[in-house]
Amino acid sequence: MKLGFSTWAMPKIPIDTSLKFLSETGYDGITIATLPQFTTALDSLDKNERKRILNLSKNHSIPIISVMSFTNLMEDNKETLNKNINFVKESLDLANDWGTEYVITGIGGKIGELEDLKKSDEFVNRISELGLIAKSKGVTIALEPHVDQAVEKPDQLVEIIKKINMDSVRANFDISHFNVQGIDVKESIEKVLPYSVMCDVKDEKGIVPDWSYVAPGEGDFDYVNYLKLMNENNYDGFITIEISFQVQANPQYNPLDTAKNSYRILDNAFKEANISRNNS
Repeated sequence: MKLGFSTWAMPKIPIDTSLKFLSETGYDGITIATLPQFTTALDSLDKNERKRILNLSKNHSIPIISVMSFTNLMEDNKETLNKNINFVKESLDLANDWGTEYVITGIGGKIGELEDLKKSDEFVNRISELGLIAKSKGVTIALEPHVDQAVEKPDQLVEIIKKINMDSVRANFDISHFNVQGIDVKESIEKVLPYSVMCDVKDEKGIVPDWSYVAPGEGDFDYVNYLKLMNENNYDGFITIEISFQVQANPQYNPLDTAKNSYRILDNAFKEANISRNNS
């Protein structure tokens, strides 16, 4: 396994700073977020900037492991939905330009919405069309479940991926969304990992409806147990740290300090679990 960090934690930090800092801290890879509020907003990344960022990642020896383009692909407003779909399409082009295999995006929707057969079929068809585009570019779309949205349980995520039935559409396994529902970590891993290409971690306190995301080391998540279970299930990809907007809302939040402390927490967890990071 390897340890990555997502710039989801760093909306206002220049990418030059992020790449250099994360590399020097010891991270093995970086996920770059491209939402409009980020310094790496998709619309700001012309051909030259894309090439410059790719060269920076190579110079700092920290590969771009995925593009984070989280959006709502079950949006009710048709105009907004089309914009969201185009956002994912353009993100697939970006991933291709950067030579990274994965684009992470959301599912969205409301709890129970996919129980409506018509809406479920529409969603499957929508993602299948995106999956064909992804396949043509050698990229995989990684769908992320989310607590309090249409796909929030392991079984729901597995079911939708099976319905889509494409190698170019898999899961971004952010276990935090299952943890805050009180779902057993072992159960989540055994059900979701076989369909996953990327894996994220946060930290959490409490259970729905009384819960919150916190920075690594400030919550209840047992990273050592998690890493051991992931290893037992033969996962050898990236474990990527994501810092929730809930954490970032704190006026005292410092993204660089949080990234450094998160590295210390997870690096120690790897060592305590007796798992070597294959980062050579």
